[in-house]
This record gives sequence, C-alpha cells and structure tokens, in this order.
Amino acid sequence: MSLQNEVMEQIKAAMKAKDATALESLRAIKSALLMAKTEKGAGGQLSEMDEIKLIQKLVKQRKDSAAIFIEQGRQDLAQPELDQVAVIEKFLPAQIGVDEIESIVVQTIEKTGASGMKDMGKVMGIVSKQLAGQADGKTISEIVRAKLN
Repeated sequence: MSLQNEVMEQIKAAMKAKDATALESLRAIKSALLMAKTEKGAGGQLSEMDEIKLIQKLVKQRKDSAAIFIEQGRQDLAQPELDQVAVIEKFLPAQIGVDEIESIVVQTIEKTGASGMKDMGKVMGIVSKQLAGQADGKTISEIVRAKLN
C-alpha cells in the first residue's frame, strides 16, 4: 500500500476515534505529500526514499519546535508537538540503535581510511546513504565526529 493510501486510511480511523492529535499529524503528512507531488519537476510521483525524507523532515520540525518550547519553559506547547512526533514516526522504517550506528561508522572509517575531521563529509555521505531512513542525521553526525576526533 502506498504511503498516501496508508495515511488516508489512518485519517479515517482517527476521525472515527475522534483523535485530534493523530488527525492533525496525519493531515500534515497528507499535505506535505501533496505539496511534494505537485512541486515543479516532481512529475506527480515520489520515490519511497523521497517519502521517507519527507516524513523525517516533519519529525525534525516538530522535535525542533518542542525543544524550543521546552527551552522557553512552555511544556504545555511542547507536549502536543511530541505527541505528533509519536504519530508521524510510525510511518518511518524501524530505527537502529546507537551501537549499530557506531559499528557502521567504524567500518566506514576503516574502509575509507578517514583520519580526521577533514574526512567527516566523506564518511557522513557514505553512512547517511547506507542508513537512510533508519537513523537520525544528527545522531550519525555526533557519532562520526566523536570517532574522527
């Protein structure tokens, strides 16, 4: 089932259950998918990788918003954002753990012969492509930086 069809089914279920948080999150996904498909040059189709990137972007936006709200002492505004993250993340592939990311980063560093921070971009490119959709870019970046220092 395509992501758009799956989202539509979830929207129907959320409407029946009167789940406002899920409904808002699902409508955001639907809107983002529609915008991406109608964008100039998209040709009306999105690859599975593009869909994953789109979902990751939505999750990141909400996590960033929640972090700002928490920083400002507004837990009442942060909680709905975090609730939406939980709904949206259901459409992402299973995330892998930090230990697995570390082992992949170490293997990539050994394979490429990376020796310092000047090689971070090369390592990040390879690891990010390998773990597309399975790990957060920020987490990967932190691990690569730690291993190259």
